[in-house]
Amino acid sequence: MQDAVGSPLPPPHQPGQGPGADWSSAVPHAGQQHPGAHPGSAPPTRPPAPAPLYTGGVPSGPGQQAQHPPVPQHAPVPQHAPVPPTPDTTGHMRLPQGDFVPAPGPPPATGAVDPASAPLAVLLIGPAGAGKTSVAKYWADHRRVPTAHISLDDVREWVRSGFADPQSGWNDHSEAQYRLARRTCGFAARNFLANGISCILDDAVFPDRPVVGLGGWKRHVGPGLLPVVLLPGLEIVLERNAERSGNRRLADEEVARIHGRMAGWYGSGLPIIDNSQLDVPATARVLDDVLTRLLASPPKW
Repeated sequence: MQDAVGSPLPPPHQPGQGPGADWSSAVPHAGQQHPGAHPGSAPPTRPPAPAPLYTGGVPSGPGQQAQHPPVPQHAPVPQHAPVPPTPDTTGHMRLPQGDFVPAPGPPPATGAVDPASAPLAVLLIGPAGAGKTSVAKYWADHRRVPTAHISLDDVREWVRSGFADPQSGWNDHSEAQYRLARRTCGFAARNFLANGISCILDDAVFPDRPVVGLGGWKRHVGPGLLPVVLLPGLEIVLERNAERSGNRRLADEEVARIHGRMAGWYGSGLPIIDNSQLDVPATARVLDDVLTRLLASPPKW
């Protein structure tokens, strides 16, 4: 029989032989025949143990003290060079810890910052049915630099058993899962940016809840986050919501209530894009124009 490369297999080790044998396997136990012994013959005798070494003193005569030989000095243990660490071959890379996104600085003297190539962290705000996810995905897909899309709804749905379904209304359970998802999104955004990857996040942030809304995103991502509001008309939002399915589709009354609360962003100082008459590519181009202005004059929020 041969192995995979064609060389003959080595013979199996006999008891008492090979690299794993010890003294107990080399001596037959009681009642066992020694290999090669004839039946009925006397078992082989174990070789006598060596006499113990005498380490005491040697007496010189009556009344004299024993003279002890000098104790030999042990040779110093050789110091081996440290073994270099084995290179990691698993493909795992340790990523740097993502830090908070700093506020954008003034534009360079050469001209305005190009939002299509600059590293950015964008928060796209809007009600359900505003087209946040579609615009964010398109905008991230068509940038000249690596860009990630982080959707709060997607992260919330990572919870399978015990998911707080928004169709059941807003309660303490929904609030806790929302806060957890937002912290997770913020951590992901910081790590993407620390590794040179821009990101765009989308969430239905309410203007009348600054602590858990925009202020929460600022705490988890950093002061360099650029918020932009996407707010089409109510009839457009209702039409888009009707095309949804599963837990992403809300009741018309709930959609109208959310849209009404989003109107509070008017007068807040944040840029607002009314994409009622714009398709996704056109909205993404307007978003680039808005971000260019935000980079030239960062918002105070």
